[in-house]
Amino acid sequence: MSTAHARLTAVLRELRAGTGLSLAALSERTAYSKSSWERYLNGKSLPPRQAVRALCRVADEPEGRALALWELAEAEGSGRAAAAPAPAAEEPRTGRREAPRPSAGDRHRVRGGRLPVLLVTVSALVASGVALGLLLLTGGETEAGEPPPGAAARCRGAACEGRDPMRLLCGIGPGSLATHRTATGAHVELRHSEKCAASWARAWGTRVGDRVELTVDGGTHAVRVGSRDDTETYVYTPMAAVRPGSTVRACFRPASTDGERECFEARVGGTATTAPPAPSR
Repeated sequence: MSTAHARLTAVLRELRAGTGLSLAALSERTAYSKSSWERYLNGKSLPPRQAVRALCRVADEPEGRALALWELAEAEGSGRAAAAPAPAAEEPRTGRREAPRPSAGDRHRVRGGRLPVLLVTVSALVASGVALGLLLLTGGETEAGEPPPGAAARCRGAACEGRDPMRLLCGIGPGSLATHRTATGAHVELRHSEKCAASWARAWGTRVGDRVELTVDGGTHAVRVGSRDDTETYVYTPMAAVRPGSTVRACFRPASTDGERECFEARVGGTATTAPPAPSR
């Protein structure tokens, strides 16, 4: 199994775990059989692209990262001259059709270019053996929680204050402090990097004009959804330096004038949770 295939398998397992569905139940919710999902989730065969999209849909998660890994895994599989060819993609069982879903992109804001450009760049990097390409492709986050070779974080604590978590590689294997789904259907999550001693907030499923704020020790960082492209990706705030026991607060301000501000908070070092919104201040 190639590196990209192994990472894709880890992502698929995480998505399936998040659904709480058995393989049989997952089969009922998608166009793929129980035995097919067993092979995909154990890395025995590379799933078809539509199966990856179907699992993201069922898990209600952005599909960009998983699809980017699938593209790389498929390219690596088909390019191995000495190995057996990659398995052919299975067709969905007849009698079921999967509803089309717009591509969600990578769902975080990638400065300097969109995902298709990164895919081309990463393919070239992998061909030349540069491991950092995979990091860029996956938006700076790995599933095993360990940075790939040469991808150490570039700041810690106060040095991270107000800076981009992805550019400084703090988004490799971060933890989730708390999540909240807003009244408008957007998702807001408090993220934390232990190795960077920093936290930030990210959101997806947003609308143009929505605003997300992160507050730690009285200091606030914010990001505004400024375009339609932003609504199809993750948007995230700059980082705030934190210590064990720090209280991290996220607030969501919807673009609509009649929408209410929603806030929730979590404590660094506590158990990851889905938090109810705290009263707005």
